Amino acid sequence: MELTPIDSSMAMYEASKTKLPDENEDLRDAAEKFEAIFLHQFLKDARKTKLADDLFGSHAKSTYEDMLDQEHADIMSKKIDLGIAEALVRQFDKSAM
Repeated sequence: MELTPIDSSMAMYEASKTKLPDENEDLRDAAEKFEAIFLHQFLKDARKTKLADDLFGSHAKSTYEDMLDQEHADIMSKKIDLGIAEALVRQFDKSAM
């Protein structure tokens, strides 16, 4: 099957349309990372509220819990839309001015 010039130009147009660079990609990435930092701080503060002392608590356990909270925050920021990232993008978007 041979492509005609019209077919090949349409194929190139479709390929370029799906690969359009997002002008705010860096801004959106930074905003989403900020949202993850916010969630991490939220999880860390929630973990501090304990009803009783931990019998097996140690520095290693708290380090592990902090890393786990960071990973949970990263995952939650990708799956849950809090609106913080979108608000930051709208606030700092120079092309919208």
